[in-house]
Amino acid sequence: MQVWSGVSNFTRSMALISSLGAAIVISACADSRGGPIPYGVQTFGVPDEPTLVPLGAGYKIAPMDTLAIKVFKMPDLSGDYEVDLTGQISMPLIGRLSATDVTTAELDQRLTNKLSEKYLENPDVSVAIKSSSRRSVTVDGAVNRSGSFPINGPMTLMQSVALAGGTGPDANARRVAVFRQIGGKREAAAFDLTSIRRGEMEDPPVYAGDIIVIDGSSIKAVQKQLLNSLPVLSIFRPF
Repeated sequence: MQVWSGVSNFTRSMALISSLGAAIVISACADSRGGPIPYGVQTFGVPDEPTLVPLGAGYKIAPMDTLAIKVFKMPDLSGDYEVDLTGQISMPLIGRLSATDVTTAELDQRLTNKLSEKYLENPDVSVAIKSSSRRSVTVDGAVNRSGSFPINGPMTLMQSVALAGGTGPDANARRVAVFRQIGGKREAAAFDLTSIRRGEMEDPPVYAGDIIVIDGSSIKAVQKQLLNSLPVLSIFRPF
C-alpha cells in the first residue's frame, strides 16, 4: 500500500489512550485546576526526535492520522477517515474498527476480511496515509475548531490553542493537558492556560506529535466515553 508521508514509528497509541482517559478527569466545577497530572514545565522534557522513515517502510497508524481508504467500485465506502483519539475509525457497513498500531497493509487486510464476511465478494481495498499527526500538533477538547495543525517552526501552547480558534465558551482553561512521547514512553503534563495568559506562568513550547486536550463541559462523546470508563493510573509511569 502507498504511504503518502514519512513519519516516526508511533507504536504506543493504545498507551496514549489510557493516558488520555486517566489524565483528564472532568469535574462539575469549571474554571479550576485539578486532576492527577502535575502542573508546570520543570520536569516535562523535550519529545523524542522524529525518526523519518522512507515510503512504505512499515509506518504504524497513530491516533489523529487521516487515512485515504478506497474500495473498488464502492464510492460510498471510499473516502478520507480520521483515526480518533481512541484509535478507531468508523466506516459504513463495518462500523467502528481499531486502526492503530498496524501498518496500512495490515489495516487493508483487516478491512478486506470484515467486508468479505457479510457484504462483498472479493473486495478490493487500498489504504494510504493522507496526513500524519506526527508532523503536526493536535488540539482537541473545548476549543472552537479542533484539529491537527502543521508545525513549521517554534510554537507555544497559547499559539497552538489560537490555531484551534481559541478556547470554547464552556472551556476550563485552567486544566489543559499535553501528551508527549519522551524516551519511548507517553507522558503528560497539565498547564493553567489562564495563568499563562496573565503572564503568571511560562508559555511552554509544544512540538510536532503533541496532543493538547482542553477540559470543558461539552467535550466530544468519544472523550466522555474514555473519561467515564478508564481508571486513573499510569501517569508518568511506563506502560
